[in-house]
Amino acid sequence: MSLLTVKSNGSSLGNLFSDFTSLFFPEYCLGCSSGLLKGEEILCTRCLVNLPRTGYLSVEENPVKEKFIGRLPIKNAWAFLRFRKTGIVQYLLHQLKYNHHPEVGIRLGKLFGKELKEQGFNSEFDTIVPLPLFASRQKFRGYNQSAKFAEGLSDSLGVPFNSNCCSRLKNTETQTRKTRVERWENVELAFFVKDKKAIENKRVLLVDDVITTGATIEACGRQILNSGCKELSVVCIAEAQ
Repeated sequence: MSLLTVKSNGSSLGNLFSDFTSLFFPEYCLGCSSGLLKGEEILCTRCLVNLPRTGYLSVEENPVKEKFIGRLPIKNAWAFLRFRKTGIVQYLLHQLKYNHHPEVGIRLGKLFGKELKEQGFNSEFDTIVPLPLFASRQKFRGYNQSAKFAEGLSDSLGVPFNSNCCSRLKNTETQTRKTRVERWENVELAFFVKDKKAIENKRVLLVDDVITTGATIEACGRQILNSGCKELSVVCIAEAQ
């Protein structure tokens, strides 16, 4: 029996086992709960097509970048999706943050990373840094949702990500019902760069999950810039609208 035949048979057996497993333990779309077809991953084709993209990649002075005018010197800023209450993005983020589905963040990161690469932005960054969670919150959740998005971006862009260079010093309250001023007061001095060599003279892509006023990103971004970052860009999974 030739090596090619063995490999072929092994591949066939693997596919057969996969089909058998799918029959009794079907995988479901985390966006709409419909069964996933062969070749679909995490999200079904319909949900992928209907994701409410912002389209900001083609708009340099977009609404996310405009949030930081006069506040934080950044080169680029984007949000991948539009966040609306009761919409699919809110549901996916709930799955990511509260239902222990880190694969949602990775999948969305891969999707947007692919779009960034197609626009040539993969050569714009030296490292990807996720916004850190407070230690106790990350321990409770089991992971940092922004780091999962960063992991997906890294995979598609071929740019390393570093989830350990920054830390969160304050277990800040939720920002949801706070005013712009209250949001800033809540996160001021909340972040610390513990590994300055990891970002010194680097073009950093700072990653967060949802952006509203930008206060949290501004607070962390300032610390990164003050630690010798050469250039700062920002990307979020979604922009609250």
